[in-house]
Amino acid sequence: MAFLLNRTGAVLSHVRSHPQRTEGAIPLPPRRGFHVEPGAREKALLAPDPILSRFKSHKKGVKQLKRIGDVLTIVVIAGCCYEIYVKAVMREEARKQGSASGESA
Repeated sequence: MAFLLNRTGAVLSHVRSHPQRTEGAIPLPPRRGFHVEPGAREKALLAPDPILSRFKSHKKGVKQLKRIGDVLTIVVIAGCCYEIYVKAVMREEARKQGSASGESA
């Protein structure tokens, strides 16, 4: 089954990379459009606005806050994993003690 899927993918990629050319057919436009220079309004909208510069989120404080959040997330996940591990170990010890006391009785 995997062989068929691999072969099908190879055939499809070959067909896509080698399109058939027919005589007299209307040529298709390229997939990528032609570059159009932005107008005055688009340029004005894309220009940096000095009023908004103080709201940029790439300041040092924001990066530090993100890093603190990432560290706290990792610590919480590690704590949860540790709790799950401790519960599993305690359950296994209780099971061993229960089976040991059941054999001696």
